[in-house]
Amino acid sequence: VQLQASGGGLVQTGGSLRLSCAASGSISRIEDMGWYRQDPGKQRELVATVTRGASTKYRDSVKGRFTISRDNAKNTVYLQMNNLKPEDTAVYYCNADIVSRFSYYATAYWGQGTQVTVSS
Repeated sequence: VQLQASGGGLVQTGGSLRLSCAASGSISRIEDMGWYRQDPGKQRELVATVTRGASTKYRDSVKGRFTISRDNAKNTVYLQMNNLKPEDTAVYYCNADIVSRFSYYATAYWGQGTQVTVSS
């Protein structure tokens, strides 16, 4: 099982980006999916999560600007980021709790990270 993230880049303040993360491999079921971000020298922080039933949670600083969604048929999670600010600059990582075809239990998997840079 692996997660492949894409969609990062350089954008000006107020701009938009859309991140995607696709899971592949021997997958039986995907439970929660989410996005985290990390600045150098800082701890990784939760940005947003979405359950299999599409319930969502966001950190306060991105509410109203970011939207997380998922396509269960494609095993993919998205993060639409609007009105970006310089403080959103970080490496963004996708995360998914995945039950493989060889297990009864979910295991947390991480994508490789994609850089988002917002210039002022």
